[in-house]
Amino acid sequence: MLGAMPIVFVFLWSTGFIGAKLGLPYIEPMTFLAVRFAICTAIFLPLVLLTKTRWPSRWQDGVHIGISGLLMHGGYLGFVFWAISLGVPAGTSALIVGIQPLIVAALAGLLLNETISIRQWVGLLAGLGGVFLVVADKLSLGQGSVFGIGLCFVALFCMAFGTLYQKKFCSDMSLKSGNFIQFVVVTIYFSLMAYVMEEGTIVWSGELVFALGWLVLVLSLGAVTLLYLLLRKGAAATVSSLFFLVPPCTAVVAYILFDERLSGYSFLGMAVVVVGVALVNMKPRKPLK
Repeated sequence: MLGAMPIVFVFLWSTGFIGAKLGLPYIEPMTFLAVRFAICTAIFLPLVLLTKTRWPSRWQDGVHIGISGLLMHGGYLGFVFWAISLGVPAGTSALIVGIQPLIVAALAGLLLNETISIRQWVGLLAGLGGVFLVVADKLSLGQGSVFGIGLCFVALFCMAFGTLYQKKFCSDMSLKSGNFIQFVVVTIYFSLMAYVMEEGTIVWSGELVFALGWLVLVLSLGAVTLLYLLLRKGAAATVSSLFFLVPPCTAVVAYILFDERLSGYSFLGMAVVVVGVALVNMKPRKPLK
């Protein structure tokens, strides 16, 4: 099961961008997320009340769990959904946030005093260069806007900080109580955002119901739980390296479902990103004895 978890996680996580693309024509992004996490909270409520659940022993631990949820759900998903609602292709948004391993590696060096080699810095710069190549190509084709692309970069940093924060402060949290606390916090957050920013209009359709069901059951309950289990078992940088596999997977599915095509420059940029992430995460060779 441990060997299959990364593969399953990559596939499930990549479908989140597809679910957003499928549902957003019928609902505004913050309202979409408020409804999604309200459903998650309702599902988890009887689970934590009717079964034996370990709650945080200190109130500070509960605060840490809430902050991690705001970063990994509120910031990351909020800005990605907002960007896709403004016309940013699902594959492009996945590529931008998919360079999270590079950002995590850089932040680990700055915030956790981990040593970052020259090879890793070269990989970081290469990955960023590849992303900007794809972004420039998409903007030249009129796919998305500078503001929408900027929202994806904000989401990227929210997820990177959230990954480090979850690993540092919440690694031993109970998956039941921890998820429930985060769902409650982000439901309140997205409800407030929807009230301030949106009209709350919902056009119910088969596509929206399917997207909601998929994002609740498969993403929020499945993929996020897998992510927390992987963070508990491995280092933050190692787990983050899985995210570089998400953009190619998302690009394939987006092409099949929405006919989102990649030009030669976009293919080149994606290849450069993969090389950059490989350089960041490649283990140094042991010296020969």
